[in-house]
Amino acid sequence: MRSIDAAQRRARLAVRHRLTAAARVDDAAAITRSLVVLHATDPATVFLSIAARSLELEPAQIEKALYTDRTLLRMLAMRRTMFVAPIDLVPALQASCADAQAVKQRRTYARHLEQVVDGDIDAWLAEVEEQTHRELLARGSATGAQLGAAVPRLRTQVDTAPGKPYSKPTAITTWVLLILGCEGRIVRGRPNGSWGSTQYVWEPIESWLPAGVPAQSADSARAELVRRWLHAFGPAPVADLKWWTGWTLGEVRKTLAQLDIVEVDLDGGTGVLLAEDLDPVPEPEPGPALLPALDPTPMGWQEREWFLGPHRTALFDGNGNVGPTVWWGGRVVGGWAQRSSGEIVWRALEDIGREATERVAAEAARIEAWYGDVRAIPRFRTPLERELTE
Repeated sequence: MRSIDAAQRRARLAVRHRLTAAARVDDAAAITRSLVVLHATDPATVFLSIAARSLELEPAQIEKALYTDRTLLRMLAMRRTMFVAPIDLVPALQASCADAQAVKQRRTYARHLEQVVDGDIDAWLAEVEEQTHRELLARGSATGAQLGAAVPRLRTQVDTAPGKPYSKPTAITTWVLLILGCEGRIVRGRPNGSWGSTQYVWEPIESWLPAGVPAQSADSARAELVRRWLHAFGPAPVADLKWWTGWTLGEVRKTLAQLDIVEVDLDGGTGVLLAEDLDPVPEPEPGPALLPALDPTPMGWQEREWFLGPHRTALFDGNGNVGPTVWWGGRVVGGWAQRSSGEIVWRALEDIGREATERVAAEAARIEAWYGDVRAIPRFRTPLERELTE
């Protein structure tokens, strides 16, 4: 069995995740493909993940890729999490992840609708979905509130916790929009406000893909997704792949059986890697990177000690969400934060030497200027990020 040590894994990470100066590019879609997808639970993450890996890209150019050129698209995929994906990967994400989520969510919401809907609930819900989609096609774009005003049944009130102290009937607008999003029929468009805003409008998928999302079999879709993940994140234990995809272990193993992979030794553990990808990656020149909260690099594996070291407690919250991290040479060496004044402050969690300190400081200044007037507090606060902003 071939052995691949932590140093080689970090070299692959630094090069393929564009954390070295030589790997940076001014192409938002190319950066996204390097990481398979970008986490988009926090809208600022998308922009800051790209900023960290580019040379001279500005927020307006990323917005152009998202909303004008439409080479990138927001969608719910793995683990029912919001991601930004390159448009060519959307069919695979839809068939491998989103379709199953749509079925699961519809089943869950149908149980709650039994309180207020007589007759065939599935048919009733399908009619509401179709009417909402038609309304959005006619309008081109709309907020949830606008759609609720135009489609009366979206205002149907349901109490999901009857008899509980926190009981509160709510309209089903968000439920229907979530199902339509999982089905690949609608997407989140340009937000109202800055690139850090969460106030999105909805648009029909036809705005990005006139014929809708192309159909793909679940098996081939899973194979395509895993192939891309292994290139970007491999070698890695199968458990990391299972966690990242949110699939069952059976689905993961079935997918790996479709690919030409090899098992490798990872400092005593076992990982998998594409058979064509065994050649070592030369160790790159070390350089700084300031990655945002929920960046796809630190969130790409479940087992992170080989690049994170002893810094988990300071940089992650109790639910496994990473805060802003400082990188040097393919590993985490500290954390950073944006204060209300706009100042970027950072702290090394180990001795990184004079050269690294000076270059991280210069990168922090670059990111501070990149923010401009935008202030973006991470959705999930972590211990060091909170401490730096006090």
